[in-house]
Amino acid sequence: MDVYRRIKITKNRGDEYLDVVDPVAVETKVRITAKGKDLLSLSCTPSMVRELITGLLLTENIVPDAASASAVSIQYGKEISVELLTDAINGRPDLSRSLGGITVSREGTFQKKIQGDISLPAISLKSVFREFLNRSELFRLTGCFHSAAVSDGQQILAFAEDIGRHNAVDKAIGYAVLNNIPFEGLIMLVSCRVSSDIISKCLRWDIPVLASRAAPTELSIRIAEESGMTLIGFVRGDSMNIYTHPQRIRA
Repeated sequence: MDVYRRIKITKNRGDEYLDVVDPVAVETKVRITAKGKDLLSLSCTPSMVRELITGLLLTENIVPDAASASAVSIQYGKEISVELLTDAINGRPDLSRSLGGITVSREGTFQKKIQGDISLPAISLKSVFREFLNRSELFRLTGCFHSAAVSDGQQILAFAEDIGRHNAVDKAIGYAVLNNIPFEGLIMLVSCRVSSDIISKCLRWDIPVLASRAAPTELSIRIAEESGMTLIGFVRGDSMNIYTHPQRIRA
């Protein structure tokens, strides 16, 4: 399926009006069912759909393992229909995506703690982030896409683009799962703002470093600090802001 289409628009600049053809992102509805009943639906870019579904089902704890997440039937049409072929469903997901399953104690402490670790030269992170941005072709073409990637700090291991920032992260995670790429010691690269739900997706897989071109929220910084994650924002050119656990990034 096409991920973008060219349509006729009128472009205005000053007093000049021009009829031009412009690339516009395609948005498609995905409907997920289990045993003939609707489970959830979302809008996405119609690419890497199996990776999206795998990442979503596992990260949101809808199914227990990769075998269950990959047991799906995908039908492409005006909508994309996904049927879960497994009986191992943990329950109806929280569609609000709020905190994505992070548990909080009565004292307000986030219980999930990072187990994996990494020590990464700052120059390597900046270099792989430049490669990440260079791959974001659909954003440059349309201005309508978010990007996400999984990296070992030297190369991109999984890359995805989508109109939804959550979807892009789920696609990158799903690709890694389907290709048996272990997450321990890896980093997540994103183009979007970092909110608590993006942090939670990385915590689910013990990803110790999350780096973004954009800004984090106060809550995402607090979760990263308490969970032991290194959170980095505003990675641009030769500069970046390290908000939490800077010991993983060395000179």
